[in-house]
Amino acid sequence: MLSMQNLNKVYRTHLVETHALREFSIHVDEGEFVAVTGPSGSGKTTFMNIAGLLEEHSGGLYQLDGVEVSGLSDRRRSAMRNEKLGFIFQGFNLIPDLNLFDNVDVPLRYRGFGGGERRRRIERALEQVGLSSRARHFPAELSGGQQQRVAIARALAGEPRILLADEPTGNLDSTMARAVMEILEGINASGTTIIMVTHDPELAARASRNVHIIDGQVTDLRGTFAGSDIGIPATA
Repeated sequence: MLSMQNLNKVYRTHLVETHALREFSIHVDEGEFVAVTGPSGSGKTTFMNIAGLLEEHSGGLYQLDGVEVSGLSDRRRSAMRNEKLGFIFQGFNLIPDLNLFDNVDVPLRYRGFGGGERRRRIERALEQVGLSSRARHFPAELSGGQQQRVAIARALAGEPRILLADEPTGNLDSTMARAVMEILEGINASGTTIIMVTHDPELAARASRNVHIIDGQVTDLRGTFAGSDIGIPATA
């Protein structure tokens, strides 16, 4: 489903060359729930940006759902991103002047779905996260946990093959974080592949596989929390 082989990412200025990823290899199968951990500056964000087709790699191979993404036009990359990927960020990124229904609707309008199809997707997504009754509420009327659930619904409405979650519980207390994690586990159980960056060892341990990144390289440990097994702290 997602395969990176000997991937490199180099950021260059006229004075400095920074290697964010070095010979980075990972394979994520359909239906997996992978937690990605590692200290700040290890390459986690770069990995997620490349996985999400938000930036290009400098060398190596990246196949997404069987398609090699190197050399794709911006239009084709954008189409693949919209069709196959969903994004959840630490910041909820909701539009304050729009209610929940319309917040979830925004990316669907961008993709050109008709009104009936958009409504079906929005109602289904809000039901999945337990917010059907609040569809006409505004973000300011919700708790942090509820706002993150709206952000999850917005991603789900696009019916992505892969959900990329970057610190989705980072702004939440432990109770809300566990509730959001339960929603993600339910989404994964329904067949959606999830890749989640987290600093929380408790949440990482609940994923089916942990990948630890340090100095732009990956240590892949199945079914274990990477930080505790290799003696590297999982928090930055």
